[in-house]
Amino acid sequence: MKINKYFGVGAVLVLFACNAETKTSEKKDSVDTKTEKKVVNKVSFKDDKVQGLYTSYISLKNALVATKMDEAKNIATSFAEDLKNYSGCENTALIAHKIENAKTVVEQRKEFTALSTDVIALFKNTELSSGTIFVQHCPMANKGDGGDWLSSEKKIENPYYGSAMMDCGAVVEEIKTK
Repeated sequence: MKINKYFGVGAVLVLFACNAETKTSEKKDSVDTKTEKKVVNKVSFKDDKVQGLYTSYISLKNALVATKMDEAKNIATSFAEDLKNYSGCENTALIAHKIENAKTVVEQRKEFTALSTDVIALFKNTELSSGTIFVQHCPMANKGDGGDWLSSEKKIENPYYGSAMMDCGAVVEEIKTK
């Protein structure tokens, strides 16, 4: 009985923590909107193949944010091919195929977690020409295990919950030019 009580209290605290971040980020976003908009589409890499991978990843993330399952499948198909042809990303291509073959958007989002882990490592180890990539985290994704993703802007748009919890999350790291 006590375990259920503690679990309930913990779940409420996580919910309020996420909502508290949302309120803070809304205030910040309203002040910094013009600055954040300038960051969008200015991420570029020295390697054209890496640029293509990044563009595909962001498109996939945006499809999941918008809860567009069929669009995510189509993007995942071509993304998987690009990953397969990039040395060292063959296993990541298999994850993209899982997103392509998923039966529900919930399955797609679950696989997106593993995909994001791999591509975050890739982009941390490639050379940016310009811009900043924002590593973002939602503590509630994946039944409370959390999930990370990349964005070209600071504004949180959660691919794990879409419109249900669009701005749940926070920027946890920035990848910048060296």
